[in-house]
Amino acid sequence: MVSLQPPGADLGALCPDFALPDPTGRVWSLKELRGKTGLLVAFICNHCPYVKSMVDRFVADAKALQEAGVGVVAIMSNDVAAYPADAPEHMVTFARDHGFPFPYLVDETQAVAESFEAVCTPDFFGFDRYLTLKYRGRLDAGRKTPPPADSPRELLDAMLAIARNPLEEPGPQHPSMGCSIKWKEDTLKLIE
Repeated sequence: MVSLQPPGADLGALCPDFALPDPTGRVWSLKELRGKTGLLVAFICNHCPYVKSMVDRFVADAKALQEAGVGVVAIMSNDVAAYPADAPEHMVTFARDHGFPFPYLVDETQAVAESFEAVCTPDFFGFDRYLTLKYRGRLDAGRKTPPPADSPRELLDAMLAIARNPLEEPGPQHPSMGCSIKWKEDTLKLIE
């Protein structure tokens, strides 16, 4: 397992257009996923200890963001042949067990992760209502264990500020940290 931090974000970039299926085969488009005040895209997977340690905090924050009009989606881009615990049938169980109130999509070709320049799980991308990237950072100060109870809810606070006013700068952004996306050999050759 490799622990990675994503590079600095190209804030101001537009959200790459995409359409991906959930494990049942229903295809979700960017147009359907975006909320009236923004969009949060999270690259996660089932097996990563960093994801496992924060998933319930992420779900709680996602619910608050959805109430504020922010669309939320999680995307799994790992090579499931090499990491079968991340296969679609296990995604269904993972989403159910953690009460996902948002779609959990399969990026089988890894093209969406590549277009976002996602590098790890978890990796968060927060867009305003115009689909302009305003936040690329961590959920909070927790890594493999929850942060102290009085720690700021960095992602939630930033996205709520962006939802209120897309011109507002959401404050300092600390890179997320997690396991590397498990690239297929042919995808890895394309991005190198």
